Amino acid sequence: MNIKESLSKIRSSIPDGVTLVAVSKTKPNEAILEAYNAGQKDFGENYVQELVDKHEQLPKDIHWHFIGHLQSNKVKQIAPFVHLIHGIDSLKLLQEINKEAVKNNRVINCLLQIFIATEETKFGLSFEECEILLNSDSFKQLQNIKICGFMAMASNTDDETQIRKEFRSLKEFSLKLSTFNLSPLTLSFGMSSDYKIAIEEGSTMIRIGSLIFGERNYTK
Repeated sequence: MNIKESLSKIRSSIPDGVTLVAVSKTKPNEAILEAYNAGQKDFGENYVQELVDKHEQLPKDIHWHFIGHLQSNKVKQIAPFVHLIHGIDSLKLLQEINKEAVKNNRVINCLLQIFIATEETKFGLSFEECEILLNSDSFKQLQNIKICGFMAMASNTDDETQIRKEFRSLKEFSLKLSTFNLSPLTLSFGMSSDYKIAIEEGSTMIRIGSLIFGERNYTK
């Protein structure tokens, strides 16, 4: 199955209102162009330099999502063009993004990463830490970022019940935060292995790589 056929199959399985982000990290420009020519506009990258290079070389109407763990000292490289930054887990990083957004005279869309898994290797804020951040005076001073919602990754397990429980916990948490006017709310969770479960549990944005492009290229 080629990239166009893979995209068509995935799109036919997701409802309206769910954004498909094609995870293109380590994939060559030719593969991204094939997906782009099949109508895909949202692409996700994990590495800053790779994202910068691809942005320079590929069509300018692509929506680039940064989905990796972003270091503060690299924010300035993607601030001029990034469409959405997914994995933010600290006030310090938000402050840096805001600073670079001011320099570029734009508002940068952001998702706060929430820790819902049982694995300590995953990043993210706890629900309590997230509420404290959103209520803080320091956060309220940041005028050039827009919190669009939340991003999370479930535990790496075959236990569907556990995955559902973790996804559902984020959906329920987001409903408690209606006072922050996160509308339209973006909930970015669900990948190749669990995106159908994620959609059933309230995801509005799924991040899919291997089902579109094939297995990851580790030779980068």
